[in-house]
Amino acid sequence: MKARFAWLFAAAFSLNSCGTNMPAGPMQHDTRSIPRDTAESARVDLHMGGGEPRISGGGAQDLMSADFNYNVTSWKPEVRYDATAGIANLSIEQPSSQTSFVNATNKWDVRLNNEIPIDITVRLGGGEARLNIGTLSLRSVEIEMGAGEMELDLRGMPQRSYNVRMRGGAGEATIHLPQSAGVYAQAEGVLGDIKVTGLRREDDHWISEGYGYSKVQIHLDVRGGVGQINLLSE
Repeated sequence: MKARFAWLFAAAFSLNSCGTNMPAGPMQHDTRSIPRDTAESARVDLHMGGGEPRISGGGAQDLMSADFNYNVTSWKPEVRYDATAGIANLSIEQPSSQTSFVNATNKWDVRLNNEIPIDITVRLGGGEARLNIGTLSLRSVEIEMGAGEMELDLRGMPQRSYNVRMRGGAGEATIHLPQSAGVYAQAEGVLGDIKVTGLRREDDHWISEGYGYSKVQIHLDVRGGVGQINLLSE
């Protein structure tokens, strides 16, 4: 799988870049955490030009704990946080670069609090993303990805209904869906395959057996460019 998308991963580090490739430097490691305060809900925005983000439920007391590994100094993530009117606003962003690098590494491991209701937005230029967020108290999920692989795991025991919106350019997106919720899914790709397991086709969409009956309903809207979309409820 990784070999199949190697060129996409490499392209992620050349987005918005020009000139000669530069050698990357030594590996650097940063650790950040944001304590949970009195905010009653959270908005989380992660913006990465290219790399390997891993996002998961943490189950800890902190709102966020994270480890960052990178070998381009200018890619040190910028972490911002504030709380207004009971809403926690957290953003993690990779600074933009006009230079491309050889043998670049950029990995984020971000763990979020399972209990606080959360709206999460992920913007990734390219690479390989793994979002294991089914244990979070999700209110909405929005994902935009340029090129590469995206694995979104929503399996868990969701306590409320929420919407998922995903937009992709080129590559493969795999979405694991919880059987405990009703699911309504729309998926469309300009060029590529759509493979669905565990959902029933109705007109231009797919539904689970629990759609319309389960207490929790998930509405999924996936649009891709070139590549494959996999929807799995099993």
